Amino acid sequence: MNSTSFDAEWAGLKEGTAAATQMRLASAAPDGGGGGGGEDLKSDQAVWNKASNDVGQLVSGIKKAQTEFEAGQKGAAVSGVDSAAAQSELYQSWKTYLDGLSGKCSALQGPMVQAGKGQVANDDALRADFTRMNDQYKDTPATGGR
Repeated sequence: MNSTSFDAEWAGLKEGTAAATQMRLASAAPDGGGGGGGEDLKSDQAVWNKASNDVGQLVSGIKKAQTEFEAGQKGAAVSGVDSAAAQSELYQSWKTYLDGLSGKCSALQGPMVQAGKGQVANDDALRADFTRMNDQYKDTPATGGR
């Protein structure tokens, strides 16, 4: 395989991805002028709750797969057969991996809900602070017209 063509193709893929992906900071205005993001950046507790539930469904799916995976192992442990020993080792490796993945998904659920609550509470507190500040320090009317 020609590495130059791979490198060129890889660079093209990265360039295309970079062009298609844009990131806008919350502090940057949509026109690039700075100060306050657009209406498209909001914290939403329902979204975090859904994500947490989706992760919980992954746990259910993993558990179901593990049950079926384990059932498929019955009768596979034939002593003295190299392929059976290798298969048993592979099974144990996947079982360990799936146990860990299931544990990670379970562990993520609570923090995801808490992250959503925290972000929404932070947004609400900031909104209230700015509203108080705007009420306290109102601009004076313009003199001489606009």
